Amino acid sequence: MTGTLDLNLPALLAHLSDRGIEAAGPLSADLLAGGRSNLTYAVTDGTSRWVVRRPPLAGVTASAHDMAREHRVTSAMYSTSVPVARPISLCDDEKVLGAPFTVVEWVDGVVIRDREDLTALSDDEVQRTTAALVHVLVSLHSVDVAAVGLEDFGRPTGFLARQVALWRRQWDLTRTRDLPDLERLHARLADRVPAISEASVVHGDYRIDNAMLDRADPGTIRAVVDWELSTLGDPLTDVALMCVYRHPALDVILGIPAAWTSPRLPSPDALAESYARESGRDLGDWPFYLALAHLKLAVIAEGIAHRAHAGADAGRDAKRAAEAVPGLVAAGLDVLGRRRTASDN
Repeated sequence: MTGTLDLNLPALLAHLSDRGIEAAGPLSADLLAGGRSNLTYAVTDGTSRWVVRRPPLAGVTASAHDMAREHRVTSAMYSTSVPVARPISLCDDEKVLGAPFTVVEWVDGVVIRDREDLTALSDDEVQRTTAALVHVLVSLHSVDVAAVGLEDFGRPTGFLARQVALWRRQWDLTRTRDLPDLERLHARLADRVPAISEASVVHGDYRIDNAMLDRADPGTIRAVVDWELSTLGDPLTDVALMCVYRHPALDVILGIPAAWTSPRLPSPDALAESYARESGRDLGDWPFYLALAHLKLAVIAEGIAHRAHAGADAGRDAKRAAEAVPGLVAAGLDVLGRRRTASDN
């Protein structure tokens, strides 16, 4: 491994020492592949290994790059059946690495990011892996938030209305052009917010490449990662986003032929039905949740392009992520069953 961009290894070594972790030698690091948001590094002293995460170098939005949120939720989940890497440290002193960061224990597992990675799995392993992903999501949504100290982790009341408003605000912060259809999608969602919804811990970014699989048994999930968007809210938002991530636009957003869009995986409908069956939850106004997920993914894609224009290109031609936005917005409008009419003009 070699030193990597904007990671002060001597300062990190001193930080670990302050936390009672005495390294066996100088640290070296590598920027891990994947991800369009927080930067993730593998760090080693030659004997032990850790993972360090910090916000991107430019184009940061507070709600999308909250390191304290990641640390708190993973610390809480570590005592449950939801698999996470053991949290080690949260540092909010920006003098150390130039931004807040977290340190967690290294988990020896496999991350399936693209179609080539997926070829290592047999069809049976693909099915068992997706079943395990649904099972872990059901487990997450079943966590007793009071028992793990997360009762104030979010505001479940009014969550869906705030989500609709939040992703509209995020669009205003990161948009690279005007898109009238996005305004239409937001307006229609705002008019259709369900009056009643359940509440649980939600991950906010759940799909196969945000899970680490056991090397010997891919049907076992060793750890769920990337908790920066987690909160207390409606669990169906997690399910809908997991399904919408199956949209081909994800390939453009990530800049790779994503594993999660592969036709070898269950369809979005099959994933949703599997979750409903195992959790016992009714999917309610499912078109609303799907349309909201399309809006969220569209805004995320625009944010990736925004950060690239701001000088924090995550590689793989991140500016192209904006190309996925119109199609996602159109799909969101379609799923609501209320296509554009003359009265919209």
